[in-house]
Amino acid sequence: MIEYFAANLWQMWVLIAVLCLILELTNGDFYVMCFAIGAAFTTIVSAIGIMGFYAQLVVFVICSVLCIFFVRPFALKYLHGKHKERLSNADALIGQIGRVSETIVDGGFGRVAIDGDDWKAVSSDGSCIDKDVKVRVVGRESIIITVEKV
Repeated sequence: MIEYFAANLWQMWVLIAVLCLILELTNGDFYVMCFAIGAAFTTIVSAIGIMGFYAQLVVFVICSVLCIFFVRPFALKYLHGKHKERLSNADALIGQIGRVSETIVDGGFGRVAIDGDDWKAVSSDGSCIDKDVKVRVVGRESIIITVEKV
């Protein structure tokens, strides 16, 4: 069994590359992607069969480090844009325009539809906002958004 793995080490490198790409999907910081690229280059070297295991490790490390310094900044620049902080989920609602789907009562709650989602909402000044009025999200507290008339 060990002889099989020694003769077909490229399969291990393919597995490492695939696992790294799957892990990259969980964070999006492009660090793990660099190891996947390093494993892909090492797969090629291993499949050719010109280097032993330790030489393949050196190729993996060198390719991964070069990728971190040269490919990662390029990927961050073009895939994440100029935003240093990427907002997600409910934080991305701040500044969005929505429509009141259920009247927001004085000092109470109502509902606002934004991009197909319906959110529990309060008025920023505590006033009543009628149904079908356009509003802008100005804040968020847990799952309740604070809105004002546009």
